[in-house]
Amino acid sequence: MTHITLSVPDSVHKEMRRHPEIKWSEIARRSIMLKIADLKKTMKSKEFLELVDTETRRSIEETPEKEWKAFYEKAKKAEWKRAKYLTQM
Repeated sequence: MTHITLSVPDSVHKEMRRHPEIKWSEIARRSIMLKIADLKKTMKSKEFLELVDTETRRSIEETPEKEWKAFYEKAKKAEWKRAKYLTQM
């Protein structure tokens, strides 16, 4: 596994030290992995839209951004809960 160095402001580091029970490297690792997955998903979404029929594409495009964001946030929270459970095993 590759190691990276991460810089944070002193005030953030001070707050992090107040919570030694949290594995901060795991938080950073999961955030990076989620961002990469999100980037890949975006690319695949464009490919997907080219494959679906016109009616489905129209339905997807007409769904308000607010609904997509709400769904994304709900899914993200569920993934964090799942990841937290797996790290406790």
